[in-house]
Order: sequence, then C-alpha cells, then structure tokens
Amino acid sequence: MRTIKYSEIDEIFFQKIDFEHLNSVDEIIKKVKLKGDSALIELSKNFNDGIFNSSNDFFVSDDEIKLAYKKTDKKILDAIKIAIKNVEEFSQQQLNSIKEFEFQKENSILAQKIVPLKRVLCYCPGGNYPLLSSCYMTIVPAKIAGVEEIYLTSPKISPEVIVSAHLSGATKIYKLGGAQAIAAFAYGTESIKEVDKITGPGNKYVAAAKKAIYGQCDIDFIAGPSEVLIIADDINDSKLIAADMLAQCEHDKDARSYLITDNIELAKKVEFEAQEILKTLKTKDIAKISFEKSICVIVDNINQAIELTNKRAPEHLELLTKNADDIKNSFTNYGSLFIGKNCAEVFGDYCSGTNHVLPTNKCTKYTGGLSVFDYIKILTYQKLSDKYSKDLAKTASILASKEGLYAHKLAADLRR
Repeated sequence: MRTIKYSEIDEIFFQKIDFEHLNSVDEIIKKVKLKGDSALIELSKNFNDGIFNSSNDFFVSDDEIKLAYKKTDKKILDAIKIAIKNVEEFSQQQLNSIKEFEFQKENSILAQKIVPLKRVLCYCPGGNYPLLSSCYMTIVPAKIAGVEEIYLTSPKISPEVIVSAHLSGATKIYKLGGAQAIAAFAYGTESIKEVDKITGPGNKYVAAAKKAIYGQCDIDFIAGPSEVLIIADDINDSKLIAADMLAQCEHDKDARSYLITDNIELAKKVEFEAQEILKTLKTKDIAKISFEKSICVIVDNINQAIELTNKRAPEHLELLTKNADDIKNSFTNYGSLFIGKNCAEVFGDYCSGTNHVLPTNKCTKYTGGLSVFDYIKILTYQKLSDKYSKDLAKTASILASKEGLYAHKLAADLRR
C-alpha cells in the first residue's frame, strides 16, 4: 500500500479505467448476430466456457436443478435463504416508496403509473469465484418489481449458483457467459429471446459488451473493478480495516482499496496487519498484487477526507470515525455507505439486504446501485377536459409557431 500526504495527492488516486477492450468484443457480437446459436456453441468452446452440442444444452434443466439442490450443503442453502429474505424485504421497501398517482387540474387528469419490464437478463460471473450472491442481488429486485420473465446466465455454472438462482425466482437459468452471452440476449437467437434489460457484474469483456449493445436494450451501468474507500481514525481498528481492504483486493488484480486517515500510526499498523493476514490468506496471489497498488492518504482534517471522497466517488464507503453520524450527510458520491465498525462491507456484499451490484470507476457521481427501480418504468398519461384543452391549445400554438413547427401549431389550433 502506498502512503502519501494530502498535499502529494496525484491523478492516480482519481484515475478512471478506460474500457479499451471494447473493440475486442465487436467481432464476437457481430458473429452472434449473424450466426445465432451456432456462434454461441463455437465461441463457448473457444473461450472454454462450456461444451454445447446443441442449443438445448444452453439452459439448466429441471433435473439439473434437482441435482444442484442435492449437491448444495445445507448450511449454504440456509444462508442463501436468509440473504434472499433480507434482499426481498429491502427491495419491497424500495418499491413501496414509489407511488402511482392521479391529480386533477381544470377538470382534467394528469397521472403517473408504474409498469415492470417484461423480460430481463441477470448476469452472474463464473470466473475466479462462483458468485452465487450475484444471483439473488439481481433476480430478487426484478421479482419484487413484477418482471414477467427473469433469465439468469452464468458460465461454468456451479450447483450453488443454480440453487441461488432458482430460489431467487429465475424463470430460466442458462450456462452461457462472456461477451457472446450479452450479445445473444441483447439481439436474440434461434433459442434465446431478446431481453429489455441486462443487469449484473462481469469481467472487462462483459462490461465492454454491455457498453457496445446499449441502445439495443437497456443496461444497469458499466462497472469496473471493485473498490472500497475507508475513512478511519482509531488505531484499535487497524486489523479490521486491513481485513476490509483485503476483502476488496481479493476480487481481482485491478481491484482497489483506499484508506484516508489523519493518523499516520494507524496507516502503519494497517499495513502491518494486512501483511500478516496475507501470509495465510488463500487468495493472497490476487490480493497481494491489488493491495500493493492500493493507496493511503494522510489528511490534516476531516474536510479534506470529505473532499477527496466525493471526488473519488467510490463504490463502497466505510466511515470508521468517532463522528461518523455527524459527517455522514456530507458524502454525496458513493455506491453504498457503511457507518461504524459493526457494518462490515461484506455484509452488504452478501446478506444485509442492500444491493451489492454497484457503480464503480467514479460512476457514483451520477448513478446509484442496482435496485427495484432498474426493473420498472415510470409512465405518464393525461385526460383533458374541453376547457383545459382549449386553454393549452393557445399556449402550444404560440410556442409551436415560434419554433417553426407548423404541423404542431395546426394540431393545437384544431383543438381551440
């Protein structure tokens, strides 16, 4: 971990990741659009994502689901059920916060209604780790929103991922992955229906593919490697802080952890504790590389910490300071906030109820994390009285004339 003073801060701390891999997925997407299922069979074999003899092998059958339950340890099964329940409760609260309404004006009605999307794809990574938690994080909000068809796809799919997807409410579970899977569900093939939206995390090629197909269907956001920023001031929390930083670092070699503190001794102790943990950490080959690229900034005061954090706009933000409740509202750019040492960031990753599919790469400046809102659309409608229609026609006619849109003016004038 590199330790620097606030006065020495450089662009590395604020650096965004460029998706230079975008061009590398163009040919994959074109091939899937052109050849459909046969391209998926070919590409999955080439990228070692699975061997499919026909399109019937793309999805998980009922027999495979039953077998997955038998292979899943009861402790894991129970943990999945608890996590799903918590995510369901939080998602339901989110949905309840949106209201349909009608209001009357001049004997006319203007209104808002909530309509769920019809068909979505939830992507679950299948690379270094079987992220079974990504299943319920993406599927459950869609289910609560009322989405009719919810597909889950994951390469090299494990029994635990199958069980998690099934318990969460997936309509159908697929074994496809990578950019080719994103293209297939965006454009459709002989055996795969095109979806209205694609959500969920993935590697850099999945991210590049989501960016490339945006507009054909919607996506949640383009996410980079995982990241956490911790603001801390108590040296007694050094081991806890080191563990939280390494929890992000073990995701992949490009993951990042940031520590901001006014206590140089705390910074030194966190470095020591992290090195001690790395000696026996099973994921140290990845975590060590990422931790070495992580940054600690020594600030003079909390205002500097707030400034740096809002500019960095982290995915996860932890406040481990004595005055955390007093300063929490000063932070405006983060994916998810964890206040106090009882709130391990990993609780958000797995089971507290908030979503772990979060924007990274400074995207929290303009968007929040995945939620039930991503699976609905807000529609408006109106029904006008004769009098109010005539009143609006006068206004619309004047404005249309000024813009030079004379068919607009005519449409308004005919209602005067």
